[in-house]
Amino acid sequence: MSSQHPGVASNRSCRRRAVLRKASVPFALLAGAVVLGGCKVPTFGAFRGATTQGHAEFKLWVGLFIAGLIVAIIVWALILWAAAAYRRKRPDQMPSQFHANIPLEIIYTVVPVIIVAVIFYFTVVTENQVDAVSRHPAERVHVLAYRWGWRFTYENGQGRPQGVTIQTTAPPRALALPATSSQYPQLVLPEGQTVRIVLDSNDVIHELYVPAFNFGRFAQPGHTNVFDFTTTRTGVFRGQCAEFCGLYHSEMLFSVRVVPPATFGQWLTTEQQRQAKQGATS
Repeated sequence: MSSQHPGVASNRSCRRRAVLRKASVPFALLAGAVVLGGCKVPTFGAFRGATTQGHAEFKLWVGLFIAGLIVAIIVWALILWAAAAYRRKRPDQMPSQFHANIPLEIIYTVVPVIIVAVIFYFTVVTENQVDAVSRHPAERVHVLAYRWGWRFTYENGQGRPQGVTIQTTAPPRALALPATSSQYPQLVLPEGQTVRIVLDSNDVIHELYVPAFNFGRFAQPGHTNVFDFTTTRTGVFRGQCAEFCGLYHSEMLFSVRVVPPATFGQWLTTEQQRQAKQGATS
């Protein structure tokens, strides 16, 4: 039987509730910031995604970051609360001890399982969105990675190469230039339309990586990777090989230029005529 006076226990309980109320303030502020922020959610160091696939990854990243931040704040608050509420007030005083709390143990076992299940669900949904391919893409581009460069061949909607090929032409050397330099090949894509990318490697494993698209995919010899890009805004974005492939790996750079559909059609026609004329005179 405890010899503790009921009034002392009541005061201690009141102090604990007061500490808990104070600890709830950060949670309320964080929830309010997220709600009031609306579409202006911070990027937390990630790109927002210049494609619909990349934006889906961005939303998953933000959700996971916010969930992790909330869990971290709860853990920190509970640590501080426990340190304040159960601290030893006198050298000869032992704080009250307890060995089990079944409801609490059930809660901190079930809640993490639910959190992991929710994360798993949204991860699978996002992966399906990123990996989904359209039955009728507006354009198909065959991308060949090789030591140490890239070759982009357009089908022009006909299901076969139309003589429009953009590729690395400079011999491998340490240029130390940005990926958007004209020294490197440029992949041109139409804004708002789905483009099928057929990715292969001619020798070793490479990786097609476009940071602004939140996307990277291996180019593997003997295995073709197929995926779609559906761009959402115009601009020029850097790309690179993200898998170490040899001496001039750092020079396997390229850029992606997204233009309006009309501009893309004009560019494709002009480039086809130019390359056809160049082939006839060579």
